[in-house]
Amino acid sequence: MTSQHWETNGWLRPHKTSHREIANLLRMVERDLKDSEGNISADWRFGIAYNAALRLCTILLYAQGYRPSHGAHHFRAIQAMPLILGSIRTPNSRTL
Repeated sequence: MTSQHWETNGWLRPHKTSHREIANLLRMVERDLKDSEGNISADWRFGIAYNAALRLCTILLYAQGYRPSHGAHHFRAIQAMPLILGSIRTPNSRTL
């Protein structure tokens, strides 16, 4: 399946990003990763790290000219990684 198929199915929408938008997302990732190292519960640490990973997936989608649809946007952003990263990186991007 291609990103065009995902768009046709309504799972992705076109998105024009900017350097500023990507930089802002990267700053949030850095902040989240730093915050997840704090003296907090493992559950909360996981939640913060998950948000950082989700933002990294979003950055890759934005760089490809897409954003996840409103419905199930977390799921779509993560599930699109094999599509975005390509067949060589698919083993590194598989989800359960």
